[in-house]
Amino acid sequence: MASDTDASNFDVSLGCLLLPAVEELASRLDRVTGLSSSERDVVVSATRESLYAQLTLKLGRLLVLELNAARVTGKLDAQDPQARWAQFLELSSRRAFWDAQAANYPTMLPRVESIVRNRVEAALRFAERWSQERPSLRVLCQGRAVGELTGLSFGAGDSHRGGQTVALLQCGSERLVYKPRSVAIDVALGRFLLALKARHDGPLSIRVPAVVDRGTHGWAEFVSHQYAAGDDALRSFYRGMGHWLAIMRLLSGSDLHSENVIAHGDAPVVVDCETLFTPRIPPKPSELGQALDHAAELVGGSVLSIGMLPGRGIGLGWRGVDNSAVGMLPGQQPKVQQPDILQKGTDEARIGITQLPAQVSQNHPSPEPALARFWPEVLTGFDGMTATLRALDGAGRLGGLLTPFESCRIRVVPRATEVYAEVARMLWHPVSLHKDGPARQRAFDLLTRMAANVSTAPGEPEVVAAEVEDLLEGDIPFFTTLAGDGQLEGPRGTRWQPHRDLVAAALESWRTADFTLERDVIQSALVSAYVNDGWMPDAASMMPAHIRTDDLDVRRRRLAASILRQLVSTAIRGTDGSVTWIAPTRGPTGWSVQPLEQDLYGGASGVALLVGGYLREVEKGRADSVAGLEPLLASVLHTLVLAENRFMALRQRKGIRLRPPPPGAYIGLGSQIWTRLVLLDWTRDAGEGLARAEALADAIPESASAADAHDVLSGTAGAIPPLLALARRTGNARYLQMARALGDTVCEHARRKNGQACWIHEQWPEGVGGFAHGTTGMGWALTLLGRATGTSRYAELAQEAFAFEDALFDEDEQNWLDLRMLEGAKSAAAWCHGAVGIGLAHVDLDPRFERPQTRLRLRRAAAATRQLGLGWNHCACHGDLGSWELLEHALRAGEAPDGLTREGLLASILTSIEEQGPSCGLARDAFAPGLLAGVGGVAYQLLRAHPEHELPSILTLGGGTF
Repeated sequence: MASDTDASNFDVSLGCLLLPAVEELASRLDRVTGLSSSERDVVVSATRESLYAQLTLKLGRLLVLELNAARVTGKLDAQDPQARWAQFLELSSRRAFWDAQAANYPTMLPRVESIVRNRVEAALRFAERWSQERPSLRVLCQGRAVGELTGLSFGAGDSHRGGQTVALLQCGSERLVYKPRSVAIDVALGRFLLALKARHDGPLSIRVPAVVDRGTHGWAEFVSHQYAAGDDALRSFYRGMGHWLAIMRLLSGSDLHSENVIAHGDAPVVVDCETLFTPRIPPKPSELGQALDHAAELVGGSVLSIGMLPGRGIGLGWRGVDNSAVGMLPGQQPKVQQPDILQKGTDEARIGITQLPAQVSQNHPSPEPALARFWPEVLTGFDGMTATLRALDGAGRLGGLLTPFESCRIRVVPRATEVYAEVARMLWHPVSLHKDGPARQRAFDLLTRMAANVSTAPGEPEVVAAEVEDLLEGDIPFFTTLAGDGQLEGPRGTRWQPHRDLVAAALESWRTADFTLERDVIQSALVSAYVNDGWMPDAASMMPAHIRTDDLDVRRRRLAASILRQLVSTAIRGTDGSVTWIAPTRGPTGWSVQPLEQDLYGGASGVALLVGGYLREVEKGRADSVAGLEPLLASVLHTLVLAENRFMALRQRKGIRLRPPPPGAYIGLGSQIWTRLVLLDWTRDAGEGLARAEALADAIPESASAADAHDVLSGTAGAIPPLLALARRTGNARYLQMARALGDTVCEHARRKNGQACWIHEQWPEGVGGFAHGTTGMGWALTLLGRATGTSRYAELAQEAFAFEDALFDEDEQNWLDLRMLEGAKSAAAWCHGAVGIGLAHVDLDPRFERPQTRLRLRRAAAATRQLGLGWNHCACHGDLGSWELLEHALRAGEAPDGLTREGLLASILTSIEEQGPSCGLARDAFAPGLLAGVGGVAYQLLRAHPEHELPSILTLGGGTF
């Protein structure tokens, strides 16, 4: 926090609201026995700084509003914007200014006084405890006497229960942590770890900080961040992460995000364990089908709920951020959007959004996180500790080791802190301060509506009202209970949830866990730490040493059938006819492990297309029959209908504004439209596919307006080809107009220079090439739009996009440069990024090779794909089966690299799959049924490997048929 004299912030304005109380605190601290005058000054300074930060957060918008009002009404008459800013600071620094605001904001000063009073009382309580208890804290300093308090920072966490926060202390050369809660749970967990160390077969590096518990509060050792020294220490660290996952699965831990785990050499140290024994509350029906509800409950009760495994945020301000203890990888996070005061220091200051890099976390044991190399150690650690716990349970000793936890006080987090923060921002908005009653009611209604959809959130009127009161006074509502009791004590004396032994419940949940699922979830979740398509845990080539060339069609059919049988056997089914799978899936915010969404890329639309296509090929005698596919397709379509019906109902429901799904061709509404049209052509869509495609198309304009990307995969350009297909199918010009509107948006956002065009995004600030995210795919979509509409500007921009791609061709690499700048690779050969997608796009637009440039691009793409695009995995997005499609085109056109034959290419791929098993290159052993990045696409492309197949290309949405 800046000092009082900093002229670029509002500290000067706020001083009169807090300094009298801070001065009173100084006077009261004089009477605290054992507190030196310098320590008193440290406490006073820390309190003052925390109050400045809190009041700026609460009153910044009001001050900006009043600043602009003063400028407009002529109260500020200085010569320039900076001088008028200083003039306003001087004006607003007087108590009379604030007293005058009471007429417009009647509840503001009472609320501010509550915040100030609470923070001051909390600071005084801390000082009293510090002065009395410091002699007993030498145990936290390796037996050394605790030095004088020389530094203090309040606010190391949210404010709870009357302004109390975690505090960080500097005591000479020592650092300590003060926690305004019981730390008995920390003591119990530390002792439990010691018991495990005595019984575990192998070393344990995990630990928790040493603590001193005082019942109402406690003190903890400060754990510094230290990097591991060498590969052995890194292995120990990541194995320790696996140990923690196994232990926290037993103890029903939650909220163990990146800030709660510190890397200290080879040890991952859990520094905040207050959220153990989290109650398992079944989720409310989603209206998406029993299968998805059951799958969501399975995922929600698995290790994924602990918070340590990677996963992408979807909430406001945290969209796409992985805040996990294993993840939070630098370079893999989007910028975080935060409200801020822009143009501070002038009378033109305004409220806006600032994009900030995600905060550097201390959960990694090396400057360049080594998760890609050491992720198997996480599984090894999980397996080893799970075996130890099972042995203890089998011997009848595990329950006794958990008994000491029953008397410990734990915290339960029923709503995400981000939810409370957004509601608090609304409550402290100037409009809310002006009319307090409607704002309170709005906050009450929002939290109540949330409880109607989220089973973990309280909905009882008295509890919600107490939550709102806490937010009005600057606190985040706090829920706590004894682990052996279970009834939650909420804000202001409220109670929620029945009595139950949460320790016994956690043990029962662990005993009935599906550990095969738990391992799959761990392995699958690791991919969500990486935002780039095609990340692989290892770089070992999967090219077979000896290629089998016999019985190619028999083997092709056998492998495809095997994948479809696994699809049938791994399905999670509901008694209502719904079905889903749990898998790593790529959504608009990145990768996550969850039940399948509705998209084509990795979701249910892709599964429907695969099963429908397989049945079509079986009917033609080109694929082997697999039992259960007809009812499976009916279940997938029924599940899609449920999702579409819910989406349409929510769109029509008043008072509820949800972020619409993206419009893209592979992830989003465009993908669902295209799937419906293909299934309709195959007569596999129960006669209602066209009406459903039209209903989805009606939502495209709203979806596009909310899209933050313009690419083909999930963005605006991606909806253009499906809308053109729908216009052709229906003859309705309205869909052509929709496509034109999207094309206009894509044109408006193009960055054009020197005859080249690209589209910038937070991930690609200088633009990016390729099909899924880059200029090639957008040029492809614009070309199709130009041909359908006869509008030249779309085609002209497409040519500029292709010129941008052409400029990336590197003669030395003999490939197009990959602007993602991935470590160890200047170029790529995949559909999503690189040569495969580039070549396929141009062949799709010019299948007769009427332009010489098409042959040149195909020849270059084929050569690069032969060199870089084979042997890493088998998927269609960034693996062999995507490369196969591009090379098949090159073979047919006579542009393939020397020595490559159709039979040899297919034989190599079949042999690799037979030897390695179908691999997606993401979570190697986890079954992912997705069409583009999963094994579903492997099966689909194997169907298309028959020379007489009748299936459209999934890589160019119907184009590229052979």
